[in-house]
Amino acid sequence: MYYLGLDLGSLTCDAVLIGENAAILASSVVPTGSRNREAIDRATSEVLRDAGLARSDIGAMVSTGYGRDRVEQRLASVTEITCHGRGIQSLLPGTQVLIDIGGQDSKAICFDKTGQVADFAMNDKCAAGTGRFLEAMARALQLDLEAMTTLDQGASGNLTLSSMCTVFAESEVVSLIAEGAEVCEIVAGLNRAIAARILAMVKRIAPDLNGLSVAMSGGVAHNGGVVRALNAALECQIAVPPKPDIVGALGAALIARERSKAG
Repeated sequence: MYYLGLDLGSLTCDAVLIGENAAILASSVVPTGSRNREAIDRATSEVLRDAGLARSDIGAMVSTGYGRDRVEQRLASVTEITCHGRGIQSLLPGTQVLIDIGGQDSKAICFDKTGQVADFAMNDKCAAGTGRFLEAMARALQLDLEAMTTLDQGASGNLTLSSMCTVFAESEVVSLIAEGAEVCEIVAGLNRAIAARILAMVKRIAPDLNGLSVAMSGGVAHNGGVVRALNAALECQIAVPPKPDIVGALGAALIARERSKAG
């Protein structure tokens, strides 16, 4: 029996296929675009192709993400908090605090000694510091997102942005470029601003991070500059799994397996 987890987010649709032993057989990350169902079909088709399976081989499917209720033939739809928690505990057992930065929101999740979600905080009313925010800043800097992951290195760290609002920050970046500010300084300033915002959210659920095991999930975790800024702001070394963007989909697949076996 095989189990599928789908995480339908604002920027990407992530799919993870696992087997009876809960090992990952295949994963896929595709752009969500304007047609959710096409993204769902594509992500599903890709993992089945890579695993050499057919849709009829899927025993159960669980969806998560903002578009989770749009996934047809699902066994259940489960919140992102639960799925990201389940996924990160599978990949990095013993994680005590998880930071998830996705396309349009960010979350901080605290776990108890058994790995269950104990508390969480979300920034879901503003795109500041999320994937969409970084996309807007990359456009203003005329860079691709991959280039932004290393440009902070070597910066003096003296530049500070006055606003994290996506619209105002984009205007500020354009002004800084016109004033001759170095791109590396602007990128480093953006990363520190994101880290400061995330730190404030994390402190709401974990006031003292000393000695805690902290991990990160979501597509923004691929951005080494943001991770470095978070390491400095939180004064810890954040663990990032090899594929941080599939953590939620993995958790959904594991829940599909568990619920199917429980009947």
